[in-house]
Amino acid sequence: MLEQSLIDKYEMTIGIECHVQLKTKTKLFAPVDNDAREAMPNTTISEICFGLPGTLPVLNKEAIHLAVRAGHALGAKINLFSKFDRKHYFYPDLPMGYQISQFDQPIIGEGKVIVKLKSGEEIEVGITRAHLEADAGKLTHPTGADYSLVDLNRAGTPLIEIVSEPDIHSAEAAKAYARELNLCMRYADVSDANLYYGNMRFDVNISVASRNSKTLGTRAEIKNLNSFRAVENCINFEFERQVELLEKGEKVVQETRGWNDAENKTFSQRSKEDAHDYRYMPEPDIPPVVLTQEYVDKIKEELPVMPSEIRILFSKLGLNYSQIETLIDNPNLAEVLIDVIKNGAEKNHQVRIANWLQIYSGANPEESSEDSNIITFNPSSLLTLSMMVEDGKLNSSAAKEILNHLIKKDSNPEELAKELNLIQMSDDGELEIIIDQVMKDNPKPVQDLRNGEEKAIGFLVGQIMKITAGKANPSTAQKIIRSKL
Repeated sequence: MLEQSLIDKYEMTIGIECHVQLKTKTKLFAPVDNDAREAMPNTTISEICFGLPGTLPVLNKEAIHLAVRAGHALGAKINLFSKFDRKHYFYPDLPMGYQISQFDQPIIGEGKVIVKLKSGEEIEVGITRAHLEADAGKLTHPTGADYSLVDLNRAGTPLIEIVSEPDIHSAEAAKAYARELNLCMRYADVSDANLYYGNMRFDVNISVASRNSKTLGTRAEIKNLNSFRAVENCINFEFERQVELLEKGEKVVQETRGWNDAENKTFSQRSKEDAHDYRYMPEPDIPPVVLTQEYVDKIKEELPVMPSEIRILFSKLGLNYSQIETLIDNPNLAEVLIDVIKNGAEKNHQVRIANWLQIYSGANPEESSEDSNIITFNPSSLLTLSMMVEDGKLNSSAAKEILNHLIKKDSNPEELAKELNLIQMSDDGELEIIIDQVMKDNPKPVQDLRNGEEKAIGFLVGQIMKITAGKANPSTAQKIIRSKL
């Protein structure tokens, strides 16, 4: 752990490259299945994936559509003219010996993403560009073996690579930015963005220099991070590693490094290539992509309400940072609350429904293979349920029981409450008789309450709820008890 004086002495500068797998049905240049999550190795492939002589790529039109949507989600300029290039390098999972990518004229230009931290501070991260490219395959290294296995199922999968400006100066901001990109891609519906399956991967470039220095330090790039936590932890480690080198008078080497999640440290992989090392050249087999402004504008109209707008909408309900972010993490549930708000429900119902939805926020996209976004509710059913609680027909426990049924199948909450025998007692006279008996049977808590011990009323109400099988209204029961004192 670095001393505070060293933390104050140096500043980190971070840029992030994010690879996003587009959710097309087929690959970028070949008519084969793009979803290989449960497929056996080398089964979702074609001659193009193998780079066999004589094969010609054909551009997937839907990939262009999704790339434009992604560009709008990033608040970026969409270039009406873009082209593909060959990026040459050798690797066993790249049979062609080059990757079809975009170099100097990408489809997505400059943009920006606003990142909000827990403290309330907002950071603007510039987007340099985002380009379309075909993914490489995957290498597997069996433990203890002296060989590696090549799986080309992923080869040719359409990606957009989002390149940020070096506007990030803390591990917390980098983590928040990575999460914001994930949210933007999920809300724009251009990618499943599931980090467990590698639908999104992050490459972090970090350099360290003396604070207020006019020149940046030598950067290291940490490749293929697949969780927000790994982004944060690797930056903290690299900052300490580079500061220690500088303090010893040693130089930081420009290189590519890997991340060992188990040991929580980075390790050297290879010297970092520059653009000229890839020998870029125009792709001769694919014509330039020429879009019309009308096409670009029409796609922009498809976008739903995005996370930055949702934060403003939900903050008006008085929800705190954690509550808002929990809801935003699940686009389907956020959409339910947006519908409730837009349909003019009273604020007390909006807040109650927001609290209910947080219970079903779903799995974390970086830690689960499950698709948490399937969780949803019918907004009108939730509003009806909230009104029943407001009118005293249901207590909170009964409402949650009905919610558990509604998540499985949409039903009429009133009919469901009757069917499950959850309607609260509406006869105050009957309730008063039960309260008289409870107070008679429990003289000590009654006396404690007379003496100002407020927790005693909780015991008495608990006894009433037990006798009535949860059908009594706790608030009404409290009022009657106090009136009898």
